[in-house]
Amino acid sequence: MKKKLALLLTVIMIVSIAFTGCGGDSGGEAEGDTIKVGWIGALTGDMAPWGKCESQALQMYIDQQNEKGGVLGKKIELVTYDTKGDNNEAVNAVKRLIAQDKVCAVLGPNASAAAIAIKGALNQGKVPDIATVATNPEITVNKDGSLNPYNFRVCFTDPYQGAVAAGYAIDELDAKTAAVLYDVSSDYSQGFTQFFIETFEEKGGKIVAQEGCKTGDTDFRPQLTKIKKANPDVILLPLGSYKEVALSANQARELGIDATLFGGDTWPSETLFEMAGPALEGSYVVNHFDYNDPAAAEITKMYKDKFDTNPEINAYMVHDAFQLLIAAIEKAESADSEAITKALTEVEIDGVTGHISLSPDDHNPVGKEAAMQQIVKSDTAKDGYEYKFIMKYSPAK
Repeated sequence: MKKKLALLLTVIMIVSIAFTGCGGDSGGEAEGDTIKVGWIGALTGDMAPWGKCESQALQMYIDQQNEKGGVLGKKIELVTYDTKGDNNEAVNAVKRLIAQDKVCAVLGPNASAAAIAIKGALNQGKVPDIATVATNPEITVNKDGSLNPYNFRVCFTDPYQGAVAAGYAIDELDAKTAAVLYDVSSDYSQGFTQFFIETFEEKGGKIVAQEGCKTGDTDFRPQLTKIKKANPDVILLPLGSYKEVALSANQARELGIDATLFGGDTWPSETLFEMAGPALEGSYVVNHFDYNDPAAAEITKMYKDKFDTNPEINAYMVHDAFQLLIAAIEKAESADSEAITKALTEVEIDGVTGHISLSPDDHNPVGKEAAMQQIVKSDTAKDGYEYKFIMKYSPAK
């Protein structure tokens, strides 16, 4: 009986230690001169271009920080896991980062569904996560209004993004009607669609068609044929993969649809123009920042010099997530996960995507503006097209 009791106590102790994050004797500060930071994202599958860019950029920033002395006099070590674009893989990765690798915080993912899926693991491990381009409202605040205490983000949300797209279409383009082709299997796409429709109708516009598709689809002609009959002024394509955006845009033009296309922060990709540049010319994109801003241009040059290719949006977003984490660690004067969590809403930074301070009420950036961009021809761009900054826009306008 005593042996069984001793064994049970040992198991309880091991489980308890496994989920203490960077606090106490088990975490980053106990690793001597090293503080461990985790990252999760897709390194394989359709979302790999964004994940690869984000992880490479983050390692570059960490190397630079370490060259300056690290943080709190300690070097930063990055531990990464490939989610393969799968939510279960994301959950397992976070559990390993907390229990096995003893990270003090996690950066990423850029996908809303994965960011929502890891909430339980973060709560159990009491380790904070800063999402990069994950925009669904439920990442930080549940449907019942309760706050997820360990989930944070540096990007704006789907309600904001959807409201910006709809407001800009009506206010600046004088659109009267709109259609939507959205991914019914994507939390991101559904959220974007919902708030686009709400704002468009509130401003007096009419939704004349709403068609669904699924991740991995390659033929959108049946849905686009119905949209063509509705003859909308603008078409929203809040799709999660550049492949689906390219295919649907090409097929829309092949069917003779000349409506203005709208997209969000999942559109920007070097590969997008290679696949569908002519079909996307004149389209509008809601983005998080202006690529021509001096701070962003510096990141672009740095990344291109190192990796011989232009960065995706993720390189800029993860820069700000990492800088926010560094500020929180310095504010807490500790790599303890709970101390970092508290400090994340007490610090602010001037990032490459704008000034960022996180609200203690919803863990979202306060007052962050969106940048409206248009896809235009370019004589100097690799594939003949580029994102031209038009204006900063707020749906409140």
